[in-house]
Amino acid sequence: MNILEAAFLGALALVAYTYVLFPLLVVARARWRPRPPRTADITPPVSVIVAAHDEAAHIGDRLANLRALDYPPDRLEVVVASDGSTDGTDAIARERAWPGVRVLALPRVGKAAALEAAVAAATGEVLVFTDANTAFAPDAVRRLVRPLADPAVGGVAGDQRYRKAAALHAAGTGEAGYWSVDRWLKRLESDAGSTISATGAIYAIRRPLFQGVPAGVTDDFAVSTSVIAQGYRLVFAPDAVAYEPVAAGSGLEFGRKVRIMTRGLRGVWERRALLDPRRHGFYALQLLSHKVLRRLQVFPLLVVAVTGPLLWSAGWLYRAVTVAEVVGLTLAMIGAAGRDGAVGRRKLFSWPFYFCMVNLAALAAVSNLLRGTRIERWEPRRGGPAAA
Repeated sequence: MNILEAAFLGALALVAYTYVLFPLLVVARARWRPRPPRTADITPPVSVIVAAHDEAAHIGDRLANLRALDYPPDRLEVVVASDGSTDGTDAIARERAWPGVRVLALPRVGKAAALEAAVAAATGEVLVFTDANTAFAPDAVRRLVRPLADPAVGGVAGDQRYRKAAALHAAGTGEAGYWSVDRWLKRLESDAGSTISATGAIYAIRRPLFQGVPAGVTDDFAVSTSVIAQGYRLVFAPDAVAYEPVAAGSGLEFGRKVRIMTRGLRGVWERRALLDPRRHGFYALQLLSHKVLRRLQVFPLLVVAVTGPLLWSAGWLYRAVTVAEVVGLTLAMIGAAGRDGAVGRRKLFSWPFYFCMVNLAALAAVSNLLRGTRIERWEPRRGGPAAA
């Protein structure tokens, strides 16, 4: 075996482990070592934390959506932390508020500081974090807190979903498909232990477990994984549903992905102690496989792409993989060319396009990290309404 063959086979093995073997390990563990959390219909005092920056188009609907929840009103408060909004978000929030709503008009301090200010103002035993352009199902909070009846559970991740009507471009359709797979993995991980982290659209933690948000990292990852770092489980509640819009266009979604991955990789570094299997067992492997290897797949994929054609005459495996790459890239390019039309919305083209876009975003994120670029400020996802 020469150097090219070793590089090809090693990179291909890494790709196969990340996308095939690791999910199979998660499936096997959930089947043979199930550990579902104990649940009950409980109604602890809840504070819903909403960070907003220039969300005048959504904040009124967001508050109306929260007011319509079926959770006991006397056990639910909402804290809106407006992070330097200049478009009238503060005034609209105050106009649409009711006695259980507090609006914090902050200077532009960044999402991390805005969340910390909101938590400091909150009084609930349970903190529920969400976004200003998200919509909860009516029973979302009630279902979100049910697993907290188990004293071993410190946090609960809800189920973020996209409206099909909002998937108007290839990136949106591709991301909706990605979340379908990710939802399946979250459920399996949770069934046997802890899911890796929560999405910012909907998750809850016990108030004493909130440790703040480090600067320059993804806040939902940092806050939700702090639960695991403190020895508690983070479980997935698939029936606690929140709806989010997709980005308004594929170009905007690429920039958002670069920001998320830059902050996400830095967040893993901040939580690198969780990668120690001696302390965190199988969760350490989950974190490594899902949040590190998957985000860095662009590098083994590039190795396979470069070495495969050079080894064309060396055997059927090299030819098969090279042909598969050419087909995949062709479908992705068709998806890119028609990304804002009907062609781009077809899964045959949108999924390869989204896969390539995410890996290119990962390459840009790694470049940001190597250059020491920190992304301290946040820009919310801009898209259509996500009314439930």
